[in-house]
Amino acid sequence: MTRDVAVLGAGLHPWGKWGRSFVEYGTAAARAALADAGVDWRDVGSVVGAGTVRGGYPGYVAGATFGKALGWQGARVASVYAACASGAQAIAAARAQILAGLADVVLVVGADAAPKGFFRPTGGDRPDDPDWLRFRVLGATNPAYFGLYARRRMAVHGDTPEDFALVKVKNAAMGALNPYARYRKRVTAEEVTASAVVADPLRLLDICATSDGGAALVLSSMEFAHRHGATRPVRIRAVSTVTPRFPNTVLDLPDIATDSTVAVAAPDETFRASIARAAYEEAGVGPGDLSLAEVYDLSTALELQWYEDLGLCGAGEGAKLLREGATAPGGRIPVNTSGGLASFGEAVPAQAIAQVCELTWQLRGTAGDRQIAGARVGISANQGLFGHGSSVVAVR
Repeated sequence: MTRDVAVLGAGLHPWGKWGRSFVEYGTAAARAALADAGVDWRDVGSVVGAGTVRGGYPGYVAGATFGKALGWQGARVASVYAACASGAQAIAAARAQILAGLADVVLVVGADAAPKGFFRPTGGDRPDDPDWLRFRVLGATNPAYFGLYARRRMAVHGDTPEDFALVKVKNAAMGALNPYARYRKRVTAEEVTASAVVADPLRLLDICATSDGGAALVLSSMEFAHRHGATRPVRIRAVSTVTPRFPNTVLDLPDIATDSTVAVAAPDETFRASIARAAYEEAGVGPGDLSLAEVYDLSTALELQWYEDLGLCGAGEGAKLLREGATAPGGRIPVNTSGGLASFGEAVPAQAIAQVCELTWQLRGTAGDRQIAGARVGISANQGLFGHGSSVVAVR
């Protein structure tokens, strides 16, 4: 039995700060995905919602919320919360339902209405919550963590602020071509390095914003896709949701000051590298097969790290790969053709779904001015707090 599921439809609500409910964003994205798929809402057998902690009952009602907003029609529902990996977890749940024969068509939806400024833990004292400890004990806001990671790359690999700026220049150029992006303006390296310092060495334009937005996919069995007239749809071939292996010694959220290798030998690979490896192994592809990648560029320095974790280059060679133009359109492996979080900002439950929307459009050949010629295999990669892996391989 094939393990592929078809991507019949993809839809986004534009990213920005709109001041409305996450339900509105997700419903708009869902309707766009249904229209793109040519599937009637009443034919959807299941809805999997990626939850947000900023609306309704935190993390629990996303599936039913979107089912109600679209109009109750008896579909089964499920809700997933895994921080920034919520969207990939929702895709994994939808895929499992299809492969198990529980539903022929599943709607996956994620949306968020993010706070102004940077994310912070929810209220109350929770000393058993590593994220709460990170903020309250270490004072490590997200920008502080991004800055620490950038400093580590500078110390270990010799990266420079000028290298980081080039990531923003590349992604802003692609975001300028994306009608769903929040920031649609090209920038120069000089503008990046002249922007305000937020967490040394990172500046304002090195760090992604928080945003409102929504994303949705219509997934189906291959049999339904063929009956529906989609003879050669984009297919999801792998979803990796692995967890870290003890001990995890690389600087990472939320454990940024631990080193258990004094007692236990370090694993052979880092957590993020294991996310990609699991996706490659399930899909039966490798880095050399990729046409493009969508990665989780919370900061410019973190995008360089993903190049290495995805096996696009060796350890410490991310900046070199960037400077050679390999990750730009026309290069060997374009990265973040959507514009990335640099152009969108974070709408947490939606962003991993939005990555797969971009892969879908690229693999279909319908990405317009962003199109990568001959795209056939794409990978997405990000991670959620507390050890949630997130990577999807899509093929055509």
